[in-house]
Amino acid sequence: MMVTDSRRLTGPSLVLDSPGAVLEVHLDDEGAREGALGAWQGAARRLLDAVGWTGEALAIRRFRGGASIAITAPVDALYAATELNEAAWAEAVARLDGRPAPDGAEVVERLRAAIREERNPALVALRDAAREHDVLFLSDDELVSVGSGAGASVWPADAVPAPAAVDWTRVHDEPVALVTGSNGKTTVVRLLAAMLAEAGRAVGLTSTDGVSVGGMMLAEGDYSGPSGARLLLRRPDVEIAVLETARGGLLRRGLAVDRASVAVVTNIADDHLGDFGVQDTETLADVKLLVTRAVRAGGAVVLNADDPLLRERGARLSLPVVWFSLDPGRPEIVRHLAAGGRAALAEDGALVLAKGAARTTVARLDEVPSAMGGAARHNVANALAALSAASVLGVEPEAIGRALRRFGRAPGDNVGRANMVELGGVHLVIDYAHNPHGVAALAEMVAAMPARRTLVMIGQAGDRTDEALRALAASALAFRPDRIVLKEMERYLRGRAPGEIPEIMATELLRLGMPADAVSRPGTEVEAVRDALGWARPGDVLVLTVHQDRPLVLALLEQLRASGWRAGDPVPVMAGQPV
Repeated sequence: MMVTDSRRLTGPSLVLDSPGAVLEVHLDDEGAREGALGAWQGAARRLLDAVGWTGEALAIRRFRGGASIAITAPVDALYAATELNEAAWAEAVARLDGRPAPDGAEVVERLRAAIREERNPALVALRDAAREHDVLFLSDDELVSVGSGAGASVWPADAVPAPAAVDWTRVHDEPVALVTGSNGKTTVVRLLAAMLAEAGRAVGLTSTDGVSVGGMMLAEGDYSGPSGARLLLRRPDVEIAVLETARGGLLRRGLAVDRASVAVVTNIADDHLGDFGVQDTETLADVKLLVTRAVRAGGAVVLNADDPLLRERGARLSLPVVWFSLDPGRPEIVRHLAAGGRAALAEDGALVLAKGAARTTVARLDEVPSAMGGAARHNVANALAALSAASVLGVEPEAIGRALRRFGRAPGDNVGRANMVELGGVHLVIDYAHNPHGVAALAEMVAAMPARRTLVMIGQAGDRTDEALRALAASALAFRPDRIVLKEMERYLRGRAPGEIPEIMATELLRLGMPADAVSRPGTEVEAVRDALGWARPGDVLVLTVHQDRPLVLALLEQLRASGWRAGDPVPVMAGQPV
């Protein structure tokens, strides 16, 4: 029996509906699991009562090999709550092992002292007042705020005002869109932001690339979690916010915000399984659908009707659902529209908004650069998801259409997502695909491109299982590649030995019949790109999945273009690039 993680939950989560603390525990002996969990329940209840938290609740989520065990707690004592949870588990394990439990009086006094030190009545009072005024409340170790965007008021965490001192007449919430899913999130938030900007709104955006307002980057890096949401929603220049909401943040901290106008779930795919006890796509769907809890009256949820899990879960929601689909004849869509519902469809070569029997054509597919005339079906689905959310947010179809016809024409519109680059007689496709679902979508698009030969460069982070690594390697065969380059993501080894991941993937490719001389393992992402370019000849298509070193890769390509490099020439070592 071992604790693998202990953390605060600052919002609704997979295991709790309110803030609290959770332990992830590993239990080798499934037969002894219930005894261990029962002992924890008894210990946790005694400690909660002893510190005066008699109204707080316990929760357990069981999974194969372990459980998530959680307690609700006051919002101003979440660090102390983690200590209490850990103490309860330590007592339970000691009793099960036949060892003396820690001194109860000592433990209780220590916990009471931690609660007194952390306690912040002003914070709780402001949180309660924000609820009464029906506005967003955000807090962290440095800042506290009420309202959002242009309607936010922000204070240092050690100078929280009394509710009566707040000018509530200027506090309000700006609209928020939450976008999650296994694939397509970043493209959807960028597309949706473009549609809102076309409608004249000052748009704030968070994603795996950073935080921006009005197209200006404020912070670079992965801001698809709660810290990015807080940073953006406290900006006075934000009139509407689009938040990429990643699985990791939802699992680690829970929902970052509890008020949104629309929530989008793009799809559910087999990725990141095993983290925090999420062992199957059904549970992963539950994680992604946490965003629906934030949708307020008058809002809606946007779901992919082509995803079986989302069709099933969406049917259970009490919220209005706007479905999007590449298959307008899907029975669920037909029934939904017959009942007066809303949908976004790819129909007769166009992107269409439907409500009941009414249809509004937003754009023809051959007008939408990112759709490649319909060949990039995953981007057609992304466009449908974005236009659905834009329609919920009140953007007129004409503005949505203008954004769709523009988006993708400039290189910076959707950096790193299905970017087409011509270099020295070679066609490059640069994309973020990182799981079999994303690779399959990319392969479908590339199949429509003429190619003399095809190369695929792939790699993966070390926190995936061996099975997941083999599945990703196998998915690359959908391109019918002449060569596969396996890269090392050295900053994302996450416990793996150097070279271990490419070795597992190469072994699987050889087992599946890929010739040994058609699989290379040159090293880092930049080195893998250099290897691919060195192999290329005019007319080839190189599919480069780029993750950790995109700026370096793009700089290399630009340097080669400026030097007049042609396929078949040696790939020179450029300044600042690895040898």
